[in-house]
Amino acid sequence: MSRPAPLTPVEPRSRAALRRRLCAWFARERRDLPWRRTRDPYPIWISEAMLQQTRVEAVREHYARFLDRLPTVASLAAASEDEVVALWSGLGYYRRARALRLAAQGIVERHGGSFPRTRAELLALPGVGPYTAGAILSIAFQLPEPLVDGNVARVFSRLFGIDEEPGSATTRRLWALAHELVPPVTDAEDVPEVSPGNWNQALMELGALVCTPRSPRCDACPLARRCVALATGRAEELPRRAPRREPLDVALEVLVLWREDTVLVVRRPAEGRMAGLWELPTRELTATGLWPGEHALALATEGSELDRVSHAITHHRVRASVLPGRWRREPDAPDPARARWATADELLELGATGLTRKILARAASGADRRPSRLG
Repeated sequence: MSRPAPLTPVEPRSRAALRRRLCAWFARERRDLPWRRTRDPYPIWISEAMLQQTRVEAVREHYARFLDRLPTVASLAAASEDEVVALWSGLGYYRRARALRLAAQGIVERHGGSFPRTRAELLALPGVGPYTAGAILSIAFQLPEPLVDGNVARVFSRLFGIDEEPGSATTRRLWALAHELVPPVTDAEDVPEVSPGNWNQALMELGALVCTPRSPRCDACPLARRCVALATGRAEELPRRAPRREPLDVALEVLVLWREDTVLVVRRPAEGRMAGLWELPTRELTATGLWPGEHALALATEGSELDRVSHAITHHRVRASVLPGRWRREPDAPDPARARWATADELLELGATGLTRKILARAASGADRRPSRLG
């Protein structure tokens, strides 16, 4: 199948000038991020998976801890799902963590533990899409493969004045433009700073630091003289935004049962949102179905409210009432596959939901002063 023509074809001379100018800016202004200090495809892959829909600052600590525990593809492939999910805890979108482990197993089984170097082979791995494949191939191997993420789409839309409704057709056109603009390997030979990896990272860095969604810093943009949106006074308008989805309000009742320095936690179902993570016993008072209507164990509230916690989960606005709990009918011992007493350190190893981490961190900073490293 032939690629669609880009929305705005770029003359060869203009392409070369864009590459030189943007890559020179990147060489001066790039942030010193740990995953930029290597050309090893494994840590680059881990960083790209973590950075999807997650802030850079939130990724730094997780990235270091993940690689310290699982430094190679083989170690990731051999890890248990629980260990990988626990290391991922706090980043959200846990399907990404499970897909990483499955993809690592595929790399070990089908490629002898070496990263494949073609787009088709990478796309055959679980969880690897066009963006991730382009990032690995261009940054790790300096192959002329494009990528488009939200930052790149915004830069292209403003730079070339692309006034299109969000949708699959516009996405295909943006990818075609990315194909056209990514430097060939020969450019890197002539001007070392102009390479496929530097170009792709520079586009993303420009979108993150300068060509931001709101209040873009056009005065600091190295491509300002060529920007159609700036010239036409439309930098704030482009790209067109999809209608925002209104968040659903969710009311929860969360119980806290302490036993010395351990707290009772229950495990979420193996399927669905936050699958397999551990959380404080929780009951939903609304009706979204994300939590059971009753506590997973025979528990009841006891005493007055300890705290009220607000939390955001994709398209959900959560309000949790935190209450002390008691057993209505205490079993001899909770089923360890379903419930357990855990210290704060053990929860770090098990993998706790973001809401549970937040509640226990707030408890640790308050009058209770229970020990916690979950904040």
